[in-house]
Formats: sequence, structure tokens, C-alpha cells
Amino acid sequence: MANTLQSKKRIRRNNTRAEINGARKSRIRGLIKKVEVACTEGNKDDAQTALKNAQPEIARGVAKGVLHKNTAARKMSRLSKRVSAL
Repeated sequence: MANTLQSKKRIRRNNTRAEINGARKSRIRGLIKKVEVACTEGNKDDAQTALKNAQPEIARGVAKGVLHKNTAARKMSRLSKRVSAL
């Protein structure tokens, strides 16, 4: 159990950040899913627009420290490869 004021504040802050980071990860996963669904349906226009929406959010996840940069690069590369193959 936290004793000092600083440690109590850190716990509050960590809980807040965990919520924010979880929401960001969830949003990224949802955007990736939209691209994948559009690809499986064979709808190139929807896939391209979904990819354009997903890429900046993935990059923002890297900037905020939610995703590792290589993970983000791999995901963007695979998604763009799938979209261009349509």
C-alpha cells in the first residue's frame, strides 16, 4: 500500500494513463480491423480510406509510447501490402 503522497499520486496517474492507453490501443485495433474486413470483402475503396484513417492513429500510438515503432511499421506495411494487392 502506498504511504507517501507522491506514491499515491503516481498510482492515480498510472490508473489514468492505463485507461487512456487502453482506449488508444482499442481504437487502433478497431481501425486495423476495418481495413482487414474491407480487404476480405474485396472492397478496395473502403480499404484505402480505412488505411488512410488507420495509419496516423498507429503513428500516434508510437509517439505516445503505446506501440513499439517496429510493431507499428510491421502493421502498416502488412496492411498497405494487402490493400495494394486488391
